[in-house]
Amino acid sequence: MPRIPICRGIACTVALSMTLSACAVGPNYSRPQMPVPDQYRFFEGTAQAETLANAPFWQVFGDPALQDLIRVAIANNLDLRIALARVEEARARAGIAKSFLYPVVDGVAGYGVRQATTTEENDDTTHNNFTGGFRLAWEIDLFGRVKRQHESAVATALATEQARRGVMVTLVGDVATNYFLLRELDLQLQIARQTLTINDQTVAYFTNRLQGGVSNRLELDRIQANRAETAAAIPNLERQIAVVENGLALLLGRPPGSISRSVLVATEPLPPQIPPGLPASLLERRPDVVEAEHVLVAANADIGAAKALFFPSIGLSGFLGGVSGDLTTFLGGTGALWSFGTSLLQPIYQGGRLRRNAEAAKARFDGALAAYQKAALNSYREVADSLVTIQKLAEVRTQRQIGVVALQDAADLSRARYDTGLASYIEILTADQQLFEQQLLLAQTQGAELRARAELYRALGGGWQQ
Repeated sequence: MPRIPICRGIACTVALSMTLSACAVGPNYSRPQMPVPDQYRFFEGTAQAETLANAPFWQVFGDPALQDLIRVAIANNLDLRIALARVEEARARAGIAKSFLYPVVDGVAGYGVRQATTTEENDDTTHNNFTGGFRLAWEIDLFGRVKRQHESAVATALATEQARRGVMVTLVGDVATNYFLLRELDLQLQIARQTLTINDQTVAYFTNRLQGGVSNRLELDRIQANRAETAAAIPNLERQIAVVENGLALLLGRPPGSISRSVLVATEPLPPQIPPGLPASLLERRPDVVEAEHVLVAANADIGAAKALFFPSIGLSGFLGGVSGDLTTFLGGTGALWSFGTSLLQPIYQGGRLRRNAEAAKARFDGALAAYQKAALNSYREVADSLVTIQKLAEVRTQRQIGVVALQDAADLSRARYDTGLASYIEILTADQQLFEQQLLLAQTQGAELRARAELYRALGGGWQQ
């Protein structure tokens, strides 16, 4: 029987093809060399491996209300769901690409009816035949085209996973930033309302003086205008609070509404500054940089897949089954049917299509390389920006605190001097205006400092730890 030699031949062919397909044309990936600074710019101190980004968000942000909001956002954020769906899709596509490394086996069945007419005897003969069995098809990946395509698909899947982590980092940073902005606006609103109360008292004071004949209308008009300016700031701050709350609600995956939060006070201490870590580790921690590198890996694999198209492709095909009906008589009554064959396809002329395809793959790699280098350099820039922002805002806050204390004293002295006749109402008006403005600026600086720490945490690639 010829089946045993045929099976041995198929086995030898498969073994040989698997051995040859272990080699793949095209360059193997190696990480590009990037200039790495010894330590971050604007960081004062000795560079250490410890970094703020290694701590989970609940250790960095000690506010329980903020921690609850971040957990809700991670559970319900719609952008994160979209990113997760893309990860699942990319994983499935990587599985599809891998499936082409293996043979395809299909079950086939066919039924046919044929009628033949004999002209001499004028007889009609009908033949019924049924064929069923299994069909095998396999492209031998002799030059690694399918392997490179699978490598590209896996790298793309890993890139989407890093993109999901990037969404997580951005989400934690955005929730924290908006939360700190809300607390800053709350403090400004509190200052505006307290200042409005003082302005109301001043208006009442000058109204009584006018009615008593010891003041004039000009003084009262100026004081009332100052009071109106303060009052106008309140609805504007309330509008800003509502807009930020609505934006934060979207991040939480809920309809617009109020957001529970703690109150920011003027004397609130800032969290201690934690070293940002070593710059070299940033390239392997920041999701956007790692994502860009996986995209570069995929582009590198695509070059190999494009080059493999220049070489011949070899396919195996086979069929094993049986037949029934009138055809079995023709076959001698055995009813068995098998076949095995190979084919080779060598591109000869494609109108420059393969060459252009390889050039396009190389151009995509060059673009991906530039994108990776830009992502790496941008990561250093964002960390440096956050560090210098934190440093300089601390200096600004110190000076504005001094200014608030001085202007508060000036406002008290101006009223005392006015009561004794040593100063005009202009001193009271000027001191109140300057104090209000300086208090608002101090509140803005405090909020900016908190947001700068959240931005540093995001720039370092922290926040995604579960």
